[in-house]
Amino acid sequence: MQITEIVCQILRIPNVAAKTASSQDAVIVRVRTNSGLEGVGEADASPEVVKAIVDAPFSHNIACGLRQILVGENPLETERLWQKMYRRTMYFGRTSVGIAAMAAVDMALWDLKGKHYGEPIHRLLGGKQHERIRAYASILFGRDGRETTDIARRWRDAGYTAVKCGWEPMGTSEAVDIDLVRGAREGVGDGTLLIDAGCVWDARTALRRAHAFNDFGIEWLEEPLREDDLEGYVWLRDRSPVPIASGEGECGREAFRPWIDRRALDVYQVDLSRCGFTDAAFIRSRVEEYGGRLCNHCYTSPLTVAASIHWLVTCRDAFLFEDCVEDSPLRHELTHEKVQAVDGWISIGDAPGLGVTLNEDFVKRYLISESK
Repeated sequence: MQITEIVCQILRIPNVAAKTASSQDAVIVRVRTNSGLEGVGEADASPEVVKAIVDAPFSHNIACGLRQILVGENPLETERLWQKMYRRTMYFGRTSVGIAAMAAVDMALWDLKGKHYGEPIHRLLGGKQHERIRAYASILFGRDGRETTDIARRWRDAGYTAVKCGWEPMGTSEAVDIDLVRGAREGVGDGTLLIDAGCVWDARTALRRAHAFNDFGIEWLEEPLREDDLEGYVWLRDRSPVPIASGEGECGREAFRPWIDRRALDVYQVDLSRCGFTDAAFIRSRVEEYGGRLCNHCYTSPLTVAASIHWLVTCRDAFLFEDCVEDSPLRHELTHEKVQAVDGWISIGDAPGLGVTLNEDFVKRYLISESK
């Protein structure tokens, strides 16, 4: 079996809003073979940038587009192909969007591998350690505490026993920050509350907020600092009364390596659309070696939701699953199968590969760019 074609498609819903939500557009990578099988994946980054990395022609031996690297290869050799892509794109950057583009291709290769062998990806990764995982509804803050209460209560009433609120307008002031968390707690009631700060403070301010938020019994404080402030996270984690979570912006094993080596976090959030299955499996093993906790990050389409649950059920100590509840057609209509928690729990079946199929009518409706 050989790869014959790699198609990159960009989808975008109308009227994209100025908010931190990557469920408004998507870049889909489709790997096709001479056997007739196709694998599908996606990356969470600027779709046009990812597409450029896939489409780029040969420049020289370590600056080459992914299609050029992979056409003619055996798609089942996922580890070797990951290393080949990494080597041949070294000048694209080793821990950033080049890796995210590789992740989309890698996701598609694993989907294809599962279809070839007739097995779900979680079995190819070593097998499920959990039949289901408690999901948390992941949603943005409201404009203030009162609106946030209504948002959190909506998802508690929908059956979620855990809710995460995040990003704007957190970071405006101490009063605003505390009002938002108080409102979220009122909405969640006695359920599990997680707070995503959205990279807004320095370490000392974050520590003050961690102490203040501890009064509301939060499960973790996510991304309180800039994503690249490794030393700040090490300092904060050693002093915070609440667990510290981060990692969603990291692309691949090399990006995660210093964070794991320094024990910088309590919860490592791995996004399959930025790491792919190949590197996510490596990260899982490293974090589990020293007893850190793992969670997925996912705020895109059902492709990444399905990929995330396939990976997370293989993680020994998995305890929560991020379930994006953003009201977006891309989140809910891209695949024929609905990949969402039921009564606050999410599980994955045994269908081959990712176990989801694209709704081609939806793809045609929102397609704005395609390359082959």
